Amino acid sequence: MQSITLHSHVGQDGILKLEVPVGLADVELEVTVIVQPVLSPSAQTPESRGWPPGFFEQFAGCLPAFPDVEPEGDFEVREAL
Repeated sequence: MQSITLHSHVGQDGILKLEVPVGLADVELEVTVIVQPVLSPSAQTPESRGWPPGFFEQFAGCLPAFPDVEPEGDFEVREAL
């Protein structure tokens, strides 16, 4: 199975036209279509999502270097079974 990502536009008539690469001519295919709208670049900025301008640049890395996982300490010694 080969995965190909194509970006296409659906016209006002509601028809989606797909053009596959030339190497796939005269073959039988099973095609699965996943419909996912493409967001405009302006909708993906932090400012458009409500964050103040420059927030991440100012505060990224401002916390002291804490380890991600705290040590759990020594395990208790148990009798062998």
